[in-house]
Amino acid sequence: MSRDENTPDCPKLPGRPRDEAARARIQQAAIDLLIEGGFINLTCDAIAQRSGTSKSTIYRWWPNKVQVVIDAFIGELSPHLPICPADTLEEFVANQVSQFIEAVDGRNGQLLAAMLAAAQVVPAVHDAYQAHWLQPRREHLRSVLKQFQDFGSLSPSADIDIVLDALYGPLHMILMVQRNRLQPAYAEQLTSILLNGVRFQSLHR
Repeated sequence: MSRDENTPDCPKLPGRPRDEAARARIQQAAIDLLIEGGFINLTCDAIAQRSGTSKSTIYRWWPNKVQVVIDAFIGELSPHLPICPADTLEEFVANQVSQFIEAVDGRNGQLLAAMLAAAQVVPAVHDAYQAHWLQPRREHLRSVLKQFQDFGSLSPSADIDIVLDALYGPLHMILMVQRNRLQPAYAEQLTSILLNGVRFQSLHR
């Protein structure tokens, strides 16, 4: 039987907004508990209690706490760390450094530090962090730097992976051990060193 064009659309099933609200509460709870007590002490029971949901609700969307945490982490950090195009290599590097420092100011810095700490001691967290966050971002960043290399802005002999290590390695290290140094002045100095190197350039050779 054909559907009458005048037949009203089927009503949406109730509960969808409630489900999305519960999902958001679960992710926020996972972030809060990760920051407060670390991954080792985080449980799905605690997430359920903090979020006002149940373990069955959590398992409806995620198979385990690792996936809850990595999804929550990506959802929280991604909007603050976009990989935006730039007209010049200098602009791109400066933007990436300053953007990182702004993004990890405050609670997001605590979140990233907690995730990095967990990835060092829990293999499943390490693998999820690599697969869902680090490697996709590095692949995108590689493509951007390869374009600058093709245009002649970046040395053709430069290993792009090492360039990325030099760009992000200091930022992550300082985040973990001396977070108060992540200031605009640090961003300017790091950008200058990355672009110009550390060798003294004499005006007279």
